Amino acid sequence: MAEELKDLMERHEHLAEYIKKYVSEGGETPEYMEILTEDLVTLKKPNILYPVGDPIFIHVHYDEKKGKLYSAVEPTLSPEEREKLFRIKRMILEMAPEASDFDTKEEFKELLSRMLDKVTILRERRGLLPFLAEKRIPVTLREKKKLLYVLQRDLVEMGPIEALLRDPYLEDIHVVGLKPIAVVHKIFGMLTTNIRFRDEGELDSYVRTLGERIGKPVTETKPIIDGALPEGSRVNIIYGEEVSREGTSFTIRKFFEKPPTMPQLVRWGTFSAEMAAYLWLCLEHGMSVFVCGETASGKTTSLNAMLSFIDFHKKIYSAEDTPEVVVPQPVWQRLVTRETIFEEAKVELFDLVKTALRSRPDYIIIGEIRGKEGSAAFQAMQTGHAVLSTFHASSISKMIQRFTGDPINVPVRFIDNMNVAIFQRIVYKGGRLLRRVATIDEIIKYSKEKGGVLTRSVFRWDPVTDKHYFTGMYNSYILEGKIAPMMGLTNPKDIYKELRKRARIIRNMAEKGIVGYDEVNRIFRDYYEKGYDGIPEELLY
Repeated sequence: MAEELKDLMERHEHLAEYIKKYVSEGGETPEYMEILTEDLVTLKKPNILYPVGDPIFIHVHYDEKKGKLYSAVEPTLSPEEREKLFRIKRMILEMAPEASDFDTKEEFKELLSRMLDKVTILRERRGLLPFLAEKRIPVTLREKKKLLYVLQRDLVEMGPIEALLRDPYLEDIHVVGLKPIAVVHKIFGMLTTNIRFRDEGELDSYVRTLGERIGKPVTETKPIIDGALPEGSRVNIIYGEEVSREGTSFTIRKFFEKPPTMPQLVRWGTFSAEMAAYLWLCLEHGMSVFVCGETASGKTTSLNAMLSFIDFHKKIYSAEDTPEVVVPQPVWQRLVTRETIFEEAKVELFDLVKTALRSRPDYIIIGEIRGKEGSAAFQAMQTGHAVLSTFHASSISKMIQRFTGDPINVPVRFIDNMNVAIFQRIVYKGGRLLRRVATIDEIIKYSKEKGGVLTRSVFRWDPVTDKHYFTGMYNSYILEGKIAPMMGLTNPKDIYKELRKRARIIRNMAEKGIVGYDEVNRIFRDYYEKGYDGIPEELLY
């Protein structure tokens, strides 16, 4: 056993108990890792333990009957201790009106610690202070530590799912009734956890509290709610058995303050370096680009990664229902819709896009187009604004059908105001969840003679070889017809030399592990200040 794991087991009784029990039941001592690496995806039978913030650890392991499993290792309470916690919460609630105010989470945690001191007494002191023991709940020192952890977890943090929210390697959290909670892990894919709600009352109560936290109370008359947690993660709640046969359910799509960068997506295989270079040229020169695909195909992740390619001197406006876009440019106005029962007080996505137009931004980012805001987006493109957005469509033909039909109703002759459409897919390969850009298509023009919009595919993904191919080499309308003239190139074919140069930079960043959000954006910020002189020399060759 590694010394580091031994030290952790000495400091955390619950961890020591868990590992001893796991080993006694036939398992091997897990390998402790501070940081998980991408190559772990090849492990067919993982046995990895990693921290997500004291005192919580995550154990990803393999069971011959159940497959890969996800176990959160944290202090847990026995039935007797849960009864004590129930009494303690009731006593603290009675004390609440006289408690001091707090402004931060840490202050709230400290207040709960002091209140716990007032309502409990250590068993070894009970005999010395009999007059206090009558009014307080006797606990051992070990029990008190566990009770404080669970008390703070439930009242200050996010309760039973706190371990899952802390885990930086999770993408989605799925709660379906009283079944064990399932998660989508970035490395190990879909996993069943050891966390579940004990009964329907606990789950319903939790979901009602969750709805209040996100400012959208859930009720039997309004059982379906969409919203965002304070840190940005998206939440969808389905309340009650009338709508969900399995009982109250909810899904959380994790939000990351610093999203993956384009070199990271190239490293993961979502994009090729040539694709990234193509988008770099497009966004630097004000092209309008839409990222399309089905649910969970990674549209918003790709959109966020692309934003580093925009000149850092440009003015950006974003409009969203749920704030997910993260813009690195310093001049950024973030607009978010507002829901209310009063019709006149509502602020919809359409209103935000119209407001953005009045401020004359260089780029307008719309989180996701679903309705009439789509027509406003095309009006913005017509007036010279670059528009970026995500959209639900699996192909260029279906995208055009949706934009020209109800409820968006963009005239088909206006579709060519958009320049580029990216189409992403989510696939499972070898038990691993992968996201791939399937095609990148250019919108050339509306042809009355052809009776529709002319498009051209410039990148394609081959699912057999898992490689991207640049089918638009020496045949790209956007590169040769639009961007080359902007760059002053007398020979439009020279644009491909520029693309190869940029692809080499992106590929070098991916291969050298230069993928962090801050360092990647620092490089592109320097590029827009100094040109290629701002790019580190080792990335140029």
